[in-house]
Amino acid sequence: MRKRFIVEIGMGTDLHGQDVTKASCRAVQDAISRSCLCGVQEILALPDLNDMVVEVKIASPLPDQVDHDTVLSEIPFGRKNIQVVEGGLSVPTLFNEQLGDINEDTVVALAAVTVWVDV
Repeated sequence: MRKRFIVEIGMGTDLHGQDVTKASCRAVQDAISRSCLCGVQEILALPDLNDMVVEVKIASPLPDQVDHDTVLSEIPFGRKNIQVVEGGLSVPTLFNEQLGDINEDTVVALAAVTVWVDV
């Protein structure tokens, strides 16, 4: 039977460049940086961390522009899948062409990372 082991939430931004994939990667990094899955091995005795199922849900202001494979590469272990939905935030800030801006927006993505294990 599959059970949820942990759910972590993260936020990521791209201040310049308006790259929603970069913001999404940063959101996943933010989420997983606050979790240590020692219980998966020490309590559940999971022999291989790749036996976990890791679900990533991203909320992005431009969901169709998020590169799924790049975002999933932030997850080091597990059988991974991703869902990208419209959300996040786009906020007018500073336009500076020298910093790679294509417009004045800063993009913000949110991530929910859920780890499931079979018990």
